[in-house]
Amino acid sequence: MDNQEYLNQISATSRPVGIKKKRLGGGFFSSKFFILGVVFVVALILMAIVGAVLGSGKGAKKEKIYALSAHIAYDMQVINEYQDLVKSSDLRSDSASLNNVLSATNRDLEAFFEETYNNSNPEKVLGESKMNELELARDDLLSELFNAKINGTLDIIYARKLTYEISLLMSEEEQVYDNAKDETLLNTLSTSYNSLKNLYDKINGFSET
Repeated sequence: MDNQEYLNQISATSRPVGIKKKRLGGGFFSSKFFILGVVFVVALILMAIVGAVLGSGKGAKKEKIYALSAHIAYDMQVINEYQDLVKSSDLRSDSASLNNVLSATNRDLEAFFEETYNNSNPEKVLGESKMNELELARDDLLSELFNAKINGTLDIIYARKLTYEISLLMSEEEQVYDNAKDETLLNTLSTSYNSLKNLYDKINGFSET
């Protein structure tokens, strides 16, 4: 036996038997159970994100409707306090018409709240911060009208403030309308908006002369 045959024999007899080479990438992380688990977790995360987005959108819409109602209620308080102090009969008449429109709109909104959210109280939805913001705006308006009454300029200031408040309400109604789907709510907002637009045009043209 020459040297080469001897070396070949030793190599053959010393080679491990039954040991297979491990495949790269094997083990738990490449199993179908792990892959299915990852897919499931990702799906849950996506569902949570979508739910959060939809929920926040719904909440924002709800807040805007209640804020509109609270704003209407505060404007009605201002009208009831100063309407009879206005000298112009035409302005008083337009102011009374505005009060009737706001009253009807808020009555319909409260019915919608009760039916849809089982709650017609804006304070419980908007929270203290938003309610304080609205009350501060109302108090500032009352203060301006009080000063106008003292200075003998109530009619002209009252007309200006009414047109400004009407424009704010119309803008708020427009925002709610664009995101609303309920047919009753859409009709309420449409009717109110058209009536406010007519009154805006009338009161905006008010002149004491």
